Amino acid sequence: MPHTEPTFAPGRILVFNLLGALLVWSWLSPGLMFWTELDDAVFFATNAWLTEDNETWVLFVAAVNNRMFDVVSLMILLAIYLWAISRDPDPTHRMLRWGGIGITMLLTAVFFAQGFRMVVPYTHPSPTLVYDNVNLITEMVDFSTKDSSGSSFPGDHGVNLFLFTAFMWRFAGLRVMLVSAVFAVLLSAPRILSGAHWFSDVFFAALMINLIVAPWILLTPVGPGLARAITAGLVKARNALPGR
Repeated sequence: MPHTEPTFAPGRILVFNLLGALLVWSWLSPGLMFWTELDDAVFFATNAWLTEDNETWVLFVAAVNNRMFDVVSLMILLAIYLWAISRDPDPTHRMLRWGGIGITMLLTAVFFAQGFRMVVPYTHPSPTLVYDNVNLITEMVDFSTKDSSGSSFPGDHGVNLFLFTAFMWRFAGLRVMLVSAVFAVLLSAPRILSGAHWFSDVFFAALMINLIVAPWILLTPVGPGLARAITAGLVKARNALPGR
């Protein structure tokens, strides 16, 4: 979804929505146990690594689930965002243009978070709360970390990381999108490794939401139009400053 694409791309919307619908079918189909079996396999494999014999690994998983790592994640996304800005072919207004894109992305993230809860009230607890006698990193380290969630579906980090990737694809092009996608996978992994999220919370739910909803924002006039309107407002506000 590079920024040179037409404002409305119904063919691509259909493709992405069909992929999202396929994920929903794989989740709801009573004859399939794919996600349940995959969730259990990933959880029990990763949880088995969290033992006192693997102290270095436990410390690493605990560290990347500490609140401070969220700052590291934010800095990585900011670096990608600045890289996208530097690639913009219009140096005159690129900072304000990307200000408009960034604000649109934040508004979309809020819409995703609130809208999904209203439309799909379903949620579930993390695997560490479902199964007994599991390894908990909160009991192995003496600093704050996270290994459980009473409402882990969908994975909020995953939703926002995939949304960021979609925006980079639409407005910055394929290369920036690919780098964003790699970091989306890496930065969403800590909650899975600690057991605070099921694998499907990220790679089903978060991905599905973006496949179904994001194209209707980014491949229609909605997202680009809102970004342009916000940019125009930022330009007007800048020109109204004293001395301009």
